[in-house]
Amino acid sequence: MTTATQPKPMGDRVKDLVADQISSLQREVLRDDPKAVATLARLRRGAGKQPQQVPDLLGLIDTGALYESLDGRPPREQTLTRAEDAVHVALTLWALHQQSRSTGMHRPHRTEAPGGLGAAVRRLMAERDAGDAVRKRFVRIGTAPSLQVLAQRLREIVLLLRDEEIHLDYALLARQLYQWQWPGGPETVRRAWGRSFHSYRDPNANTSASPHAPGTADPSDSDTTSKDAS
Repeated sequence: MTTATQPKPMGDRVKDLVADQISSLQREVLRDDPKAVATLARLRRGAGKQPQQVPDLLGLIDTGALYESLDGRPPREQTLTRAEDAVHVALTLWALHQQSRSTGMHRPHRTEAPGGLGAAVRRLMAERDAGDAVRKRFVRIGTAPSLQVLAQRLREIVLLLRDEEIHLDYALLARQLYQWQWPGGPETVRRAWGRSFHSYRDPNANTSASPHAPGTADPSDSDTTSKDAS
């Protein structure tokens, strides 16, 4: 007797799709594969923009996994749009982050090497020795009124992370961007980002002092918040 495989929630599909696409592309980009490098350049032009503003990206990435049925029914238009937008923002920001870097800027979160946005910002504050200025940018991210504004503000932080070669888990970020678009999502995500920020510890520091951080949170899907507080 065979057991039917339960369809994945859309937030998990978004995360898995971004993880698979970036892992493959990043590997080829670091090998200086011409096709992958060209794809990276095309994706980079979409950073901070809405999908419809960059028609050149249409069909560039296979997003077929998003369209599989949910509970025996096709995903609703609103669900698909939010998933597509989350994938677009995550992939284009990674492409911007990866530009001219000789190591992979996407790294999956691990307990010993946190990959969440809050942890990346906390490390950036230490590397730049400009804590308050970076913290203010983090606060602005948390108060973004729309996904478009959020993407633009994330772009500003990603450029700073690129300068310092600080990695980020873009699959985790993608799922958080998807949840951010739902009712109550921004609050959940800000909480997760805040936990990520406060829980980060500099492995080279001798003190556990924690700078004042924004009241942000980080959400992934509401039933996976604890997993995503990285």
